[in-house]
Amino acid sequence: MPTLKGKTLFITGASRGIGKAIALRAARDGANIVIAAKTTEPHPKLPGTIYTAAEEIEKAGGRALPCMVDIRDENQIAAAVAKAVETFGGIDILVNNASAISLTGTVETPMKRFDLMHGINTRGTFACSQACIPYLKKSSNPHILNNSPPLNMEARWFAPHVAYTMAKFGMSMCVLGMAEELKSDGIAVNAIWPRTVIATAAVQNLLGGDETIRGCRTPEIMADAAYAILTKPSRQFTGNFCIDEDVLRAEGVTDFAKYQMVPGAELLPDYFI
Repeated sequence: MPTLKGKTLFITGASRGIGKAIALRAARDGANIVIAAKTTEPHPKLPGTIYTAAEEIEKAGGRALPCMVDIRDENQIAAAVAKAVETFGGIDILVNNASAISLTGTVETPMKRFDLMHGINTRGTFACSQACIPYLKKSSNPHILNNSPPLNMEARWFAPHVAYTMAKFGMSMCVLGMAEELKSDGIAVNAIWPRTVIATAAVQNLLGGDETIRGCRTPEIMADAAYAILTKPSRQFTGNFCIDEDVLRAEGVTDFAKYQMVPGAELLPDYFI
């Protein structure tokens, strides 16, 4: 069976939520994880720091390198990539997971928030990819995986929150373009997106709190789906916009109840599907 043992993953936003869940799943194989995230001090509403995530990763069986990185700054990205290569000898996988969200209309979206979403989601994804590609080219099974939705160009997904949609679709356009651009280098570029809302700090704090969390699945479903993608041969699986549930069904998973936050609760579908 394919494994991530000894592979080095550079994961943005890996101090909590989906990014950390992907890191922990890879760590169980004995992978090396670069935690590229901003949180270095405990925050009352955001559980976890790059250091607490590193502890969990090492307990799970992996090696961890916590790096304080604001992915809006290409110099910070370059420094983290250099440290990753120095520590682990290379980079095999990039997971562009970090994101900012604001489900606000045009007039209600401050330009500072617009810039934050585009700076992290689209620009950050592009910049991290650009920095990692030279090292991915040297890997035996290189992957880029973006936490972004299928490019569903329907007005209903733009009208309520056009700035956020543009920023997330920017990540997906990176998949569309880079998958073709990097095909000859054997670098797979894919997207992963959840069928249902996932229980994260953003959902708890910004998207409805406890009531919304009831209808969520855990981040582990995204981690298991990401693992299935990242262990595929990179030259044979690229340019795909994957849905977590569909990936796992294709792997033979039939029981999804274990991923529910509240067993039996009605699941809330995620955006863009």
